[in-house]
Amino acid sequence: MFKHLFKLIWNKRNQNFLFLSEILISFLVIFAVFSYLTYYYQNYSKPLGFDYKRVWSVAYGNGQLPKNHDSLVTFYDNLTKSLKSMPQIEHVSFSSSNYPYSDSFMSTGLTQNRRKFDRVSNFMVGNDYQKVWNVPLLEGRWFLPEDAVSKDKGVIINETLKNEMFGNQKATGKLIGDFDDKNKLKVIGVVADIKANGDFQPGNNALFSPLDTGYLKWTGTLLIKVREGADATFESQLYKFMATSTHNAVEIQHVDEMRDSRNRQTIIPMTIFIIIASFLIINVALGLFGVLWYNINKRKGEIGLRRAIGASGRAVSAQLVMEAMILATMSLIVGCFFAIQFPLLSVFNIPTSAYIIAMLLSVAFIYLLVLFCSFYPGKQAAGIHPAIALHEE
Repeated sequence: MFKHLFKLIWNKRNQNFLFLSEILISFLVIFAVFSYLTYYYQNYSKPLGFDYKRVWSVAYGNGQLPKNHDSLVTFYDNLTKSLKSMPQIEHVSFSSSNYPYSDSFMSTGLTQNRRKFDRVSNFMVGNDYQKVWNVPLLEGRWFLPEDAVSKDKGVIINETLKNEMFGNQKATGKLIGDFDDKNKLKVIGVVADIKANGDFQPGNNALFSPLDTGYLKWTGTLLIKVREGADATFESQLYKFMATSTHNAVEIQHVDEMRDSRNRQTIIPMTIFIIIASFLIINVALGLFGVLWYNINKRKGEIGLRRAIGASGRAVSAQLVMEAMILATMSLIVGCFFAIQFPLLSVFNIPTSAYIIAMLLSVAFIYLLVLFCSFYPGKQAAGIHPAIALHEE
């Protein structure tokens, strides 16, 4: 039977070219959509790595703060004590500007056993940074004030970076180098990966460094964990207090709102892409339906002859559906050849697993689409009466 079907397909190769092209284009578009959807789903299903609820960020200008180092340290100590004394505040931590959802990025390079690690997210954090975000600690401990006088600067790395550097070994207590391997850094802890760029983005390699007194003159970000009862009235009081203390402009943002805004930057373009792809698929489905309907009308004599010599309606319908499925398989073989290049070449830095899953889903979708489009024309072909078809012929 298959030999006969291949012979029929080959004899009508010029007529089938449009069918093959539509299937190929549909597969590539669907593959692109499923690749990103799978990639975003894999990222979304991973733990966030921190608690963003009830966290406020306070950005302030530091141009009017004391220039003398000792005076600046005293100012920040008094500011921290004043903030912690407020009943609506649980924890306070100063930070670099690249905190989660801030659309800011700071990177550095590291060296371990002569291996270079580029574009490592570098977070400058205060002592209570972990308490503000409730970051899970997997190994070791968080920063302590006495770390400032240790021989080797203490740092904390995330789980992904730890696995790339040390594998299954413990990282706590081991030394790593900066990008030039001139200064040694001592790993004192390992934290879970944090998705700082949104729920649908992966967590990068991350390094947490203590925000020492030398960095205070560049600091302009304060992170606050507020209690349940904190409302707009307290936010207004906090704004006035910070503006009075810093003698400069102040901006207060709620991190949960920043998270929603960041996620929309992923959801909106993908939704538009899906809508455009859906219209394309609908047009392709209509085209496939039309091509199959046209082929049936052109082959009424052939169908009538098969029915006259004893072929059942179900056999005629199955033949037309199988022809369509074989044509779809030929297009999918070509499409998979192009699709497999993406994981082999690591295009767009998407994991191989996402491409493989997307390829399987795309193949299943195309088969279902072709089956759906060929089922009704095949049913109509099965209903052709042999005497009428041969009389018209």
